[in-house]
Parts: sequence; structure tokens; C-alpha cells
Amino acid sequence: MKYSRATNYALHTMAYLTLTPKGKSVGVDQLATIQNLSSTYLSKILTKLVKAGLIESTPGVKGGYSIVKHSHEISFLDVIHAIEGETTLFSCSLEHEENKNGECLIENVMIEAERKMKDDLDKQYIIDIAEQIDLEKNMNKR
Repeated sequence: MKYSRATNYALHTMAYLTLTPKGKSVGVDQLATIQNLSSTYLSKILTKLVKAGLIESTPGVKGGYSIVKHSHEISFLDVIHAIEGETTLFSCSLEHEENKNGECLIENVMIEAERKMKDDLDKQYIIDIAEQIDLEKNMNKR
């Protein structure tokens, strides 16, 4: 299974914004430069994060993006759902794979595996990774 590049960039953007001091926002150009992306592409990702209620956009010269929720509440799954949506990754396509009850046995296994993965991603918070990244950066500066 593979998530889109947009999800990759969204997770990195959220980690960066999580470390931004409360009350300060970061412009799209700065966020794009950090990740070596075009501002236009990143703007589309940021729009999805705003619509999901994870970040907010402040207009104007000193405007930019900042975290809306308390950073300890934002999980990897929140960000993934903001970008990818909440659809299942697998659906049974072969009728002959169904049992007498009309269930697809392969789909049952896949859905259970996906549920476990989602549960795990829902327990992983962006702040924890962001703090590790920040700590490693600070240690490398010494």
C-alpha cells in the first residue's frame, strides 16, 4: 500500500507547524522552500488541512498557516484522512470469492488489517515525531 506524495508533504508540514510557537504563522512560501516544493502544489495540500480543521490560514502580509487544535491531539491518521479521505483501501472485486453469506473472505482479512493499521496511526501523534526531529536537529548543531 502506498500513500500519495501529498500525504507525505502534509505530514512533514504538520510536523513543522507543530513546532512553530503558538500565535505565530508560517507562510506558504517558507513551508514550500523547506520541502523543496512549489508553493502552488503545497497550497492545495494546505487547503485540505484547513478544510479538515487541523490548521488555519491567516490572510495578509504577515499571514500564513498555524495549528488550530492542541498539537497533542493531532494524529497521523487525522492528517492522512485530511488528504486521502476515509475510504477503505481494498474492496472485493470477484464474485466467486464470496461465501454463502455474500461476504468476501479476502476482503474481511484486508479490512481487519486496515482497521489495525488505522488504530495504530490514530495512536501516533505528530507532536511526538516533531519533537524527536527537533531534538535530533539540535543535537547535530553541537
